[in-house]
Amino acid sequence: MPVLVINCGSSSIKYKLYGSEPENVLAGGIIEGVGEKRHRHHHAAGGREFTSELNVGDYRQGVAAIVRALVERGSPPPISNAAEIAGVGHRVVHGGDRFSESVVIDRSVIEEVESLGALAPLHNPANLAGIRAARDLLPGAVGVAVFDTAFFATLPPHAYRYAVPEQWWRDFGVRRYGFHGISHRYLAERAAGLLDNPGPNLVTLHLGAGASACAIRDGQAVDTSMGMTPLEGLVMGTRSGDIDPAVVFHLLEAGLPASEIRRGLLREGGLLGLSGVSSDFRRVARHARAGDGGAALAVEAFAHRVRRYLGAFMAQAAPCDGVIFSGGIGENSQEVRSLVLLGLETLGLVVDPDRNRGEGERRISTDGSPVDIMVIPTDEESLIATDTARLVSDHHS
Repeated sequence: MPVLVINCGSSSIKYKLYGSEPENVLAGGIIEGVGEKRHRHHHAAGGREFTSELNVGDYRQGVAAIVRALVERGSPPPISNAAEIAGVGHRVVHGGDRFSESVVIDRSVIEEVESLGALAPLHNPANLAGIRAARDLLPGAVGVAVFDTAFFATLPPHAYRYAVPEQWWRDFGVRRYGFHGISHRYLAERAAGLLDNPGPNLVTLHLGAGASACAIRDGQAVDTSMGMTPLEGLVMGTRSGDIDPAVVFHLLEAGLPASEIRRGLLREGGLLGLSGVSSDFRRVARHARAGDGGAALAVEAFAHRVRRYLGAFMAQAAPCDGVIFSGGIGENSQEVRSLVLLGLETLGLVVDPDRNRGEGERRISTDGSPVDIMVIPTDEESLIATDTARLVSDHHS
C-alpha cells in the first residue's frame, strides 16, 4: 500500500513515497522555487538521484511533476502507475483548536484549513494548494491531513491562554496554538521507546531555521514556545522570537509602516538581524569563529534563548527524564548543544564531551547524569506516513 507524503512550503514541495512500512522509503525529493523564476527538482529512487530544471508555476504543476517522476524515474521506478498510491498524507501547519488528531480530508476539512489561512499566511494556503492538487491528480487516493498544531491540543488553559481581554480569545482566536507538533510528537514517541518509558517527562528542542521548545509530561505536551503564530519563542533564522509587544507600538508611533514591522520581525530578524551575515546558522557560526562580533552575538543569543526555555520547561516536566535535541541545528551543532547546556549540571544535565562530538541518534549525557540528554534526528515524514496508512486502512475497512 504505497503512501505519498507531501509537505508544501511557501515556495517548495518536499515529498516521500513509502511502501508497506514507514521504514520502507521508495522515493523522495524536493521541488524548489515553486512560483518563482527558477525551479529545480531533486528526485531519488531505486538507488539513483536525478536533478532537473522544470517550469513549476504553481503547486498543481509541482505535484504533477512529482507523480510523473514516481512512475518514470528509478531502476525500476517505485510504482508503475499513479493509481497504486493508496493515500496521500499532507502536513498542515495550522489546525486551530478544531483538530486534535490527524483526519481524512473532506470538504469540511478543506474549508476549515482555508479559514485558518490568516493565522499561518505563509503555510496554510500552500498546504491547501497541495491538498487540492493531490485530490485532482490522484482521485483514487485517500487524503489525510496531519496538523502541526494537533500535538498541543493537550495544553491546559493556563498554558494556551494569553492574559488579554477574553473577547480577543473568543472572537479572534487569540491564544497559543504551538507549531512543529509533528516533530515534537515524533521525538516524544521515539524517546519513549529509547527510555523504555511509555509516558516520559521531556523537554524537546526542535532547533533549525524555525525553532521551538516543548514541555512534555507523561508523554503529552503541556507547554510550548511558539504561540498563536510561529513567530513567538526562540530566536530563529529570520524570525525574532520573543520581544516586548510595546516595540510594535513604539515603531508605529515613530512612523514605521506596519508592513515594514512585520517584515522585520518575520523576514529580517533572528540570526540574520543579529549577525547581519545570514539566516543560515552554519554560515553565522563560521563568521563567529573568524572573529565577527555580530555573528558571535547571534550564536550566543540563540543559545541563551534556548537555555532560558529549557530551564523553564524542565520545571514543568519535573521530574524530567530527558532533554532531546533535534532539527538541523540541534542535531548537527556540537557548539550550540554545549552552549545551551553550559553550567546546567545543577539541573541534572551532565554532558559527555566525546558523545557530544559524535553523529546520529545517540545519548550525549554521561552514564551518571540524572537526566538523559539525547540527540534524535526528527522524521516528520515517517510519522505522517504512519498516520496516513492507519487512516487509509480504517477508511477502507
